[in-house]
Amino acid sequence: MNAFRLMPVLTFAVVSVVLVGCQGQATVDTDTTTGAKESGNTTSVSETPTAETPQAVERKILSNYEDSVLRHAVFFKFKESTTDEDILSVTDAFAALPTKIPEIIDFQWGVNNSPEKLDEGFTHCFLLTFADEKGREVYLPHEAHKAFGDVLRPHMDGVFVIDYWGKAGDSGINKELKHAVFFKFQDDAAAADVAKVEDAFASLPSKIDAIKAFEWGKNNSPEKHDGGFTHCFMVTFDSEEGRETYLPHPDHEAFVQVLKPVLDKVRVLDFWETK
Repeated sequence: MNAFRLMPVLTFAVVSVVLVGCQGQATVDTDTTTGAKESGNTTSVSETPTAETPQAVERKILSNYEDSVLRHAVFFKFKESTTDEDILSVTDAFAALPTKIPEIIDFQWGVNNSPEKLDEGFTHCFLLTFADEKGREVYLPHEAHKAFGDVLRPHMDGVFVIDYWGKAGDSGINKELKHAVFFKFQDDAAAADVAKVEDAFASLPSKIDAIKAFEWGKNNSPEKHDGGFTHCFMVTFDSEEGRETYLPHPDHEAFVQVLKPVLDKVRVLDFWETK
């Protein structure tokens, strides 16, 4: 990959990704038999009413937030033979989709710049937002999406897709540096230990001021391109200096010690949002 891959030139007007207020965010851990509702910094769990539709039940199960939107995080790695012009044609085609598919209510993209070397060769990052599952159901088989696939397919060496429920709202950040972290847990990891990881990560914004926005969720993509990863944590900084403060921060390092015993694999991609 040459310099173009690190310098996206496409200009596209998008709305800022919406994230959670950073102080004391409550988290929930639910299973397929319960719904959860947050109240302040506490979480109450109750049985899901039987009168609700399957879509409403699914939304309660998968969402950490009462006011939620559905994130569709897509990452590509390109063939070595792919040229800069080929990549530009792909990014142009993808960035045009919100003008053709109104169910896409937010769109961000950028080129990976993570210093952690945990990207496994993925270079281009796209974050689409839908209001609900129905929006995704329209998008996936849409003719414009299929036409984009025709542009992408000759150049794609790999694709990684994670969908999760995120927080609706405006982060208020002029330009966002997204830090996307994905976990695959060991097969024998206890649910209680996974919940400890979720809670420990979700507590970091209250401890590290460099984190300007934060959301997380469990994968619910129907596309089977997740590689076994089940959790996405989306951390937002407003500068590279913020990321430099975060990575070696004692509270971040303490979180890693909670994570290590149950972690099978981690994937990390960072990108500056392109507007």
